[in-house]
Amino acid sequence: MSGVRAQPSRVERASEHTAAHSALALLGFLLASLTVAVVGGALSVTAIDGWYDDLVKPMWTPPNAVFGPVWTVLYASMAIAAWLVWRHPPSTARRRALTVYAVQLALNSLWTPAFFALGSAIGASGLWIALGLIVALDVAILATMIRFSEVSKPAAVLIAPYWLWVLFATTLNAAIAVLAV
Repeated sequence: MSGVRAQPSRVERASEHTAAHSALALLGFLLASLTVAVVGGALSVTAIDGWYDDLVKPMWTPPNAVFGPVWTVLYASMAIAAWLVWRHPPSTARRRALTVYAVQLALNSLWTPAFFALGSAIGASGLWIALGLIVALDVAILATMIRFSEVSKPAAVLIAPYWLWVLFATTLNAAIAVLAV
């Protein structure tokens, strides 16, 4: 025992591998969310200071400075929720939950360019297209919460604030589309 270190057991090595694998999975979910956030931010940044500022908006529209911090927390919680589901043993329920999560993330990534790029390029028609996308996103997030709850209740709870925020964003999108006509 004088300075000789025992070899880790097979269980210890498996545990280290599992922890490393789990950390990489969490990083992957965070990077997926970050990618959607960065692309959305890049596509909207010029429109926010120009076209979006000039729109007639409903009285419940929050200041522009609120959106970034809120979305940062929501994207992180979405990634953690997906990771919590992923950590469960492979199953049909887990596969379905992560598939619907991927669908809602894809819809999320489409909404920003639809609202800001199409809205600024073609006006009210672009806003109505964005409204259709965000309503589909509302449904996909609800489906994600339901599927997540079949695998991990805490994951479903982590998705709930995101769903509420997107429902709020839906009211903004709808009001702005109506006011733009």
